[in-house]
Amino acid sequence: MSADLSWPHGVAKRVLEEVDSTNAEAMRIASEITGPTWILAKRQTAARGRRGRAWANPEGNFAGTLVMRPIESPDQVALRSFVTALALRDALVLATGRPEAFALKWPNDVLLNGGKLAGILLETTGHVGALTLAIGIGVNLAEAPPPGDVEPGALAPVSVAGETGIRIAPEEFLDLLAACYATREASFTTHGFAPIRTAWLASAAHLGAPIRARTLTDEYHGTFEGIGPDGALILTTGSGPLHLPAADVYF
Repeated sequence: MSADLSWPHGVAKRVLEEVDSTNAEAMRIASEITGPTWILAKRQTAARGRRGRAWANPEGNFAGTLVMRPIESPDQVALRSFVTALALRDALVLATGRPEAFALKWPNDVLLNGGKLAGILLETTGHVGALTLAIGIGVNLAEAPPPGDVEPGALAPVSVAGETGIRIAPEEFLDLLAACYATREASFTTHGFAPIRTAWLASAAHLGAPIRARTLTDEYHGTFEGIGPDGALILTTGSGPLHLPAADVYF
């Protein structure tokens, strides 16, 4: 992917010293934005991940949200988790020069050397035709939270600095990420999900390998075959193929 690394035209930026959550701030300012807006917090006091889980955010790590008003249907809007994951990987490769070190874990994590480096949280409010989308992103640039802070069975957290020795400031990383996201967003809005899906699968972790997928009610074991045109996990089990729109994946 080639990207224009200048700040994207028509995209705003807000840098905050401290906030409870950049996603919460995104929803608070949604009525006043005139276009896509990045929010970067140097410190978050109530960061959260998927399903309300706490998200540790040591100083020097990246905590940001892109807030926008998409025009697509909610199911299409949700596919921006894959757009974001690709943009994150693009920015990390630019920052480190190590494309082989990064992989994408369904549905919304970025891995570095097999450990969890970054997470993505999409939240929406409003109704079709008047949706607000907040794409929350946390990246362990400087420091990884202690392994004891993650749930049993989850991948150990890692940081860019700890794994590569490279230090990048959150604001510097935001400039890379905003440019990379704009390129992937343009592909998505112009060509649809198909090229995003192809690119995501090219960097997918454990593709073709055994995994566990846990939903709110069940756990499945099988082979990770890919993702469908709707972004659902395709898992081949002893009972046949499954398409799971939402689950936690364990290797």
